[in-house]
Amino acid sequence: MSPKSDIPKFGGSQAWIFVCLLASGHTLYHWVVQGFIVVLPEVQSHFLLNSVGVGLILMVREASTGLVSLPGGILSDALKQHWAYFLTICIGGFGAGAVLLGASPAFPLLLTGIAIIAASHSFWHLSAASTLSRSFPNDRGTVLSFHGIGGSIGDAAGPFVTGLLLYILGWQKILSFYGIIAIAFAVVFLFSISKIWQLRESKRDQINYGNHIGTILRALRQPVIWGISTVKGLRGMSLVALLTILPLYFYDELSMGPSARGLHIGLLIVIGIITKPLAGYLSDRFGRKQILVPGLIWSSLIALSLVVFSQGILLGVLIVFLGVFLYPDQPILTAATLDIAGENISSSVLGVTATIGLIMSTMSPIIAGVIYQNFGFDMVMIYLGILFAIAAAITLILPLNVNFTET
Repeated sequence: MSPKSDIPKFGGSQAWIFVCLLASGHTLYHWVVQGFIVVLPEVQSHFLLNSVGVGLILMVREASTGLVSLPGGILSDALKQHWAYFLTICIGGFGAGAVLLGASPAFPLLLTGIAIIAASHSFWHLSAASTLSRSFPNDRGTVLSFHGIGGSIGDAAGPFVTGLLLYILGWQKILSFYGIIAIAFAVVFLFSISKIWQLRESKRDQINYGNHIGTILRALRQPVIWGISTVKGLRGMSLVALLTILPLYFYDELSMGPSARGLHIGLLIVIGIITKPLAGYLSDRFGRKQILVPGLIWSSLIALSLVVFSQGILLGVLIVFLGVFLYPDQPILTAATLDIAGENISSSVLGVTATIGLIMSTMSPIIAGVIYQNFGFDMVMIYLGILFAIAAAITLILPLNVNFTET
């Protein structure tokens, strides 16, 4: 380990450029994914799907993310000395997946494109989070939140821009265009990132696979790891269910056009650009639990409020309110996981928690589709409110200040 005095602080132009480059890759992924959410009604019409079929698309995304999370974490730790190349391949991967989405003549190929995008982002998230954590261990929540802002920008701008582009381009051309941009960015990233930032490596960074696997198995015996994983899973179930049903509700019941759909989905995310760094900073200063529990309770109450106010201007207001903590909770949960794990096995432990969480969230789009198709939008919101409330209760009793020893 480097001496404490050598641990870099988050500040200075190079640190900012480094974090912004990683955040830009995050922006591209979320831009593509949330843009795809806006065109779901067009995809549904093109492939003659019902709401359960639409749920299947989101289920494949969650399943693909989960399947690669654990091996992806181990691979990311093994290749962390080559993190710049690893992240470049991830960017190119989800660019290629987006091109495949746009070129898909058949539904199975569309699902393949979704799977490639999801797997590439899973690798990206594990490696980027670990790299940022190793770079700024004393400002972990803050830098992960700034990285999350990149995702929030893509989440907010992607739906709105995609909704506008739908007036002049078909959904397939839009997704192909996004994929080409991502591949071009991968080239820029490769030739710039290593010139901007270098990680100090030590002998401890050389992976010992026997000890490494042993540490992962010890992690699985820690109740707090299962607790964080469960909270991640409940949070993921809520988010993916919401993003499955909202565009269908806007289209089916409110008769919204593409730009209005994009605007409302963008409203869900844009407030997080402000609240995400604030929540991350406060979690660094006052503790993860002190921010997570009130935030999850807030999300539960707002979701339940949408049962009553599901139309008109109050719908837009409540969507903004829901966005206050809907996305800022993710980097805090990641920081809480990294607080518990040591830096040498950080990606692997993130992979463990992500895998468990995604096993839970994989079926949520289908569940939400069935609820919406048979009972309507209000029951979906009740489903979300219950999930958020359970997550808050579990977080309240978790001992988030523990740490297990690396060997």
